[in-house]
Amino acid sequence: MTLVAAKRALLLLAIMSSLVSAPVLAEERPAAPSFSLPNLAGAEVQLSDFHGKVVLLNFWATWCMSCRQEMPAMEKLWQRYRQQGLVILAVATDEGGAARVRSFVHRLQLTFPVLLDADSRASDGYQVSGLPVSYLIDREGRVADKITGSEDWMSEQATARVEQLLVAEN
Repeated sequence: MTLVAAKRALLLLAIMSSLVSAPVLAEERPAAPSFSLPNLAGAEVQLSDFHGKVVLLNFWATWCMSCRQEMPAMEKLWQRYRQQGLVILAVATDEGGAARVRSFVHRLQLTFPVLLDADSRASDGYQVSGLPVSYLIDREGRVADKITGSEDWMSEQATARVEQLLVAEN
C-alpha cells in the first residue's frame, strides 16, 4: 500500500468512526415519555420513581424468541450494576395476563422489575413497533440510546454504554 493510499484509508476510517461513535450530548437528549404501569404484584410503578437512576427500559413479550434470548444477560447486567444505580424495567406487552408473564419470570429466575403493558399505554408512548426494543435513560430522565432487536447485555459494547451513563454527571 502506498503512503497516499494509507493516508486515504486512515482518513476514511477516522470519518467513519466519528459518524458511528459521535456521542449525543446530554442536553440534546429527548425526555423519556412518562408512564405508570402495574408490576406483577399489581402495584403501580411510574418511570419518574427512578429519577436519578440509569434505566434500561425493555419492551418484550413471552412469545418473542429474541426477547427470551436476551433476558438471561439482562439479569446478569442487573446483578452487576444495580448497586451502582442501574434499574431495569422489563415491560411485558403480552395480552395473556400476569399469570403467563409471572410463570416466564419464575422459570428464568428474573429478579429485576417486570411491568405489564397489555393495553399498550407505555408501548404507544415509545412508539414500539417491534420486539424487543430497549431504551437507555439517563439519570435526568432523558433517552440516551435506543436499541432495536435483541442485545447481548453482557457484551463489552453494551456494558460500556451502561457504565458511561452510570458515571456521567448530568
